[in-house]
Amino acid sequence: MNSTKLRKDILKQRDLLPDYEQQNRSRLITERVKKMAQFQSAAVVFIYVDFRSEVATRPLIDYMLRCGKKVVLPVTLIQEKDLLAISITDPDKELAPGYCSIPEPIVELREKQILSPDIIDIIFLPGSVFDERGGRMGYGGGYYDRFVSAKAPQALRVGLAYELQMLKRAPLQAHDELLDFIVTEKRMITGSR
Repeated sequence: MNSTKLRKDILKQRDLLPDYEQQNRSRLITERVKKMAQFQSAAVVFIYVDFRSEVATRPLIDYMLRCGKKVVLPVTLIQEKDLLAISITDPDKELAPGYCSIPEPIVELREKQILSPDIIDIIFLPGSVFDERGGRMGYGGGYYDRFVSAKAPQALRVGLAYELQMLKRAPLQAHDELLDFIVTEKRMITGSR
């Protein structure tokens, strides 16, 4: 099966999950993440803000802020095909629609709260398709692949996915970076990075 069709088919299945089911599965995933020793000991966490039918991250962001972790969110730089790491303290006031209308840190924060990616302990990644090896197919832009390989290779990479996004083996491309873990509502998969 070609990657474009596979991505489209899986995303369609994800989009068809009723809201209550997305919330329930996201809650189970969040509870699994909270129990991870690596998460508990992490000081600086880079995490996406969920968009459309992605695993909801806002409860995890709020939890991390309450726990005193430094929460870092991406800003997408389209021209540079890059991500900036921006720390936030109040998602209600510090987020606005950015690239593809995805919530991102507001422009005012981008200079004063930019962080060096080499101090990130964990990166939580979204994606369309994941596999048992820790494989991840994003949405086609390669932003996260470039970021984790070139700017934050030291960070633990954790994919958040619904079980319906999991395959035994996805048709990864050479640039697709492997993950250390994938957390679904049913299990935690150890990747082969």
